[in-house]
Amino acid sequence: MVNIMVKLNPEVKEVIQNQKPLPIATADKNGKPNVIFVGMWKFIDDETIMIVDNFLKKTANNLKENPKLSIVGYDGESKKSYQVKGSVDYLEKGDRFEEAKSLAESKKLPGKAVVIFHIEEVYDSVYGPHAGEQIS
Repeated sequence: MVNIMVKLNPEVKEVIQNQKPLPIATADKNGKPNVIFVGMWKFIDDETIMIVDNFLKKTANNLKENPKLSIVGYDGESKKSYQVKGSVDYLEKGDRFEEAKSLAESKKLPGKAVVIFHIEEVYDSVYGPHAGEQIS
């Protein structure tokens, strides 16, 4: 079930867009955390990110048990950082899956599934007096 999605403002979107690879955090049904880097992902729109599952194991299992995801982006030049949280759909068929699979195959990588990340919360995560404040 998707909660109310929020749109990323251009500043947040730019910081996230430039974060390569992208760190993503999940947790299993018991709350045990897992963080990995993903390299194959893109914005679908200002509310949604598509992440291609090339080699996800623990992360894929976590998302099936607990469909929540968090990402963080940091821009070393501007010293801006944002944490983004939301829910996911883990898809192994359908149009978005076919799009992800084609993208993966174009890079000679497997496309096992696609994670559709629905953005629900955005936080300032740079050090200082506003650290941890929800901005949308």
